[in-house]
Amino acid sequence: MAAADQFAALPSEVRGIIVRNEIDGIPFRARTAYTHRTWARTFSSLPELFIQPHSLEEIQKAITLARQCRRRLVTVGSGHSPSDLTCTSSWMINLDHFNRILSLDPATGVCVLEAGIRLFQLTAALDAAGLAMPSLGSINEQSIAGAISTGTHGSSLRHGLVSESILALKVTLADGTTAACSPEERPELFRAALLSVGALGIITEVTFKAVPAFSLAWDQTIDADSRLFATWEGELWRQAEFVRVWWFPYMRRAVVWKADEVAKADLEDGRVRHHDPPTSFQDSRAGYLLYHNLLAVARWFPRITPWIERLVFGLQYGFRNGPSTRVSAVQPSHKAFLMNCLYSQFVNEWAIPLHKGPEALQRLGAWLNRLQPGDAGYVDHRIPFSAKGLWVHSPIEVRASDTTVQSGAARGNRPFLDITPDDGPALYLNATMYRPYYKDPPGSATERYYEAFEWLMRDLGGKPHWAKTFTVSPDEFGTWFGEDWRQFCRVRDEADPEGMFVGPWHRRYLLGEETGAGGGGEIKRLELEEVGFVREPAREGGFRVFGRQNPIVPA
Repeated sequence: MAAADQFAALPSEVRGIIVRNEIDGIPFRARTAYTHRTWARTFSSLPELFIQPHSLEEIQKAITLARQCRRRLVTVGSGHSPSDLTCTSSWMINLDHFNRILSLDPATGVCVLEAGIRLFQLTAALDAAGLAMPSLGSINEQSIAGAISTGTHGSSLRHGLVSESILALKVTLADGTTAACSPEERPELFRAALLSVGALGIITEVTFKAVPAFSLAWDQTIDADSRLFATWEGELWRQAEFVRVWWFPYMRRAVVWKADEVAKADLEDGRVRHHDPPTSFQDSRAGYLLYHNLLAVARWFPRITPWIERLVFGLQYGFRNGPSTRVSAVQPSHKAFLMNCLYSQFVNEWAIPLHKGPEALQRLGAWLNRLQPGDAGYVDHRIPFSAKGLWVHSPIEVRASDTTVQSGAARGNRPFLDITPDDGPALYLNATMYRPYYKDPPGSATERYYEAFEWLMRDLGGKPHWAKTFTVSPDEFGTWFGEDWRQFCRVRDEADPEGMFVGPWHRRYLLGEETGAGGGGEIKRLELEEVGFVREPAREGGFRVFGRQNPIVPA
């Protein structure tokens, strides 16, 4: 424990159990009085203990003590999910000090990692060894374990989830043992752990297959979204290895970013040189503050939101369409993939079949712009909610991937909870609502927008990204995933029968409100499950959540 006064703040039963376990010589690096906040400050919580182990033995000890003290255990990294997935009033474990590279073979690209390593640390170490991750999302703050556990993906039809490069895992389970798994060894545990949303155990070791380091030559252009739809089935997603799009519904314009690998020989002999793009308006201090403050003003006058979007878009990308808007750069891949997330935000992201993209965007655009028959761009959106008085933020981020290219059930490396189609490419649509200065948009704007957005995504056969904001019941998930859902739940129950890694988020979306055999509507709970999150407005913005713990049963 960090200090005597902090130790004294714990219940006497917990103190007694911890004292009895100090004789083994394994440190228990824990402290109280810690406030956990998500990156966007949408949620915060006050864990009873915040634990930062430095070794596998310390992780195993933390799990053993949590079991003896009848406590739930939550693993947290960067907290980039805007949901309350990582919140707890029980015990929280952070692996930032469990982040070494245990082995790295430049010849094969195989590296073995402690699971707390952040992606920016990993990509830097790989680059120094002449290696790289084959694909990466838009940020690199997550731990490798967090990226795996929530289904992080890039933007390429030649790649799927980041986890497709994982060769093997080690997971420390609720009984304190550490299990090795791979497509060949305990394959069901492996497929569950590849996207576990923290409900299975603690991923402690990752065996990863890197590729030779590469640089990307990329460019982006701006055009009318009609051009986007016209090229959708042809060149749009196949014009380069990596493609991503930002769509602005109020302006009916889109930014298309594409990137291909640069031949190493061209870089070595100087025919191609690394260079960054010009500093964009939003990446400048003035641009960042202008947009942030305009968003804050729009909380009081939401009707000006489209005007703000048009102004800032023009200052960022230009007011014209076509080739004259082209911006380009040549950068190492781990730098080229990244983008500025700007401000605190809610994010609701779903995956639908790729070919349904134009229909999704056209219907959403018609609804948001309240188009009528005869208006340019009108389609029958069929969304059964009113958009009257609703003004939302831009852009919609549009990305594609294909999990079927390098992973699958037959190969044993497709997660049970992979949200992408199992018979072809996926399109990810990401609807963002900013929270300027950590303040929510006015009224029920976010809820109404996301209610309509999710209705449309369901209508198009979509599933939500696990790390983002969504409202889906376990029954819906069970129907969508079928046998894979039942397999995941079975593996989870076997790995953690008492619910040490289960909290209100998991009950809400994974486990459902199962009624016990005694009747009377009593909800059946697992012994170590944390229950009953209560939300209270937090002074710094968002909500502070409080859970209830089961009574202590001394060991």
